[in-house]
Amino acid sequence: MKLRIGIPKGSLQEATFAMFRKAGYHFLVDSRSYLPTVDDDDLEALLIRPQEIPRYVQDGILDGGLTGYDWIVDNGVDVVEVANLTYSKQTQRPVKIVLAVQKGSPIRGVKDLRGKRIATEYVRLTQRWLEENGVHAAVEFSWGACEVKVPELVDAIVVNTETGSSIRAHGLEIVELLLESTTRLIANRHAWEDAWKRGKIENMALLLRGALQAEGMVGLKMNVAAADLEAVLGTLPALRRPTIAPLSDSEWLAVETVLEERTARDLIPKLKRAGAEGIVEYPLNKVVY
Repeated sequence: MKLRIGIPKGSLQEATFAMFRKAGYHFLVDSRSYLPTVDDDDLEALLIRPQEIPRYVQDGILDGGLTGYDWIVDNGVDVVEVANLTYSKQTQRPVKIVLAVQKGSPIRGVKDLRGKRIATEYVRLTQRWLEENGVHAAVEFSWGACEVKVPELVDAIVVNTETGSSIRAHGLEIVELLLESTTRLIANRHAWEDAWKRGKIENMALLLRGALQAEGMVGLKMNVAAADLEAVLGTLPALRRPTIAPLSDSEWLAVETVLEERTARDLIPKLKRAGAEGIVEYPLNKVVY
């Protein structure tokens, strides 16, 4: 038996493979292939556009997959949302689905869209949003690059953005937020009822969450004389509970802790001055709580 999963092809592809590597899954993919190989004989992966993954998971063509919450909503599918994995192609922040218009446009919100034309990849999501607000407008599908269509071809666009830089670069501004989206690990409902497949998916979710929780974290270990222990512990960030173990020399102890990488630069010199020796900083692949 194999678990068949969808991996998002495109902008999320490299970030997804990097997260899987930290979780312990190593994928190899040819630039011309849609069938990556993975060092887990129980897995079979397909590279598919994230827009399509929710539908293939719902229909049972895939047992599970990673896709954006935005595409789950846009497709209106019935799937199991197993894990919320907050990562995107550039940052660890949610992606925003927004309404954008030309700077200075009289369109300042959804009510101003009556009778207007909107370009978007999120046709169903946008249409439902308009209906919920009692607004009738023309919504047309666009194969990306929506920003260049305003104002000559359309009055407004609904697009996703991480930083808003592309929107600003095209002389546009955001006037409404429709949705915030993160990557989700989803499963087909029948696959979720299968004990083996569910166990496999849950294990994957645990490891992927651990990989994300390790982002920006490092481990520190050091040797500390017993006489200096109080001073060293007082230097460590508040609410940290370091591991303390005896060394072969009864007057020395090994201290180990996990902390945010950004704090290590300032902390290490302080630890050294407090009496710590043999300080080692090391990266973390997974942190599982």
